[in-house]
Amino acid sequence: MANLSIRKLDDDVLLRLRGLASAHGVSMEEEVRQILKQAVVRDVKLGEIALQLFGEGQGVELELPKYPAHVPLDLS
Repeated sequence: MANLSIRKLDDDVLLRLRGLASAHGVSMEEEVRQILKQAVVRDVKLGEIALQLFGEGQGVELELPKYPAHVPLDLS
């Protein structure tokens, strides 16, 4: 596994990070690991993003037209 050093971290950020780690019952190092992992590994699927952007409650209600069922072509 790799190591990462972060220089010039604001005191306020460090204090908040320490508070988050304490609240979660983990070390600051583990808290940073979890934050970084959450930031780069997304389990959100495209459909879920579409629902967040265009789903119910987003201010636009669309009525989709009704289409007949698809009948496959007979290629025999």
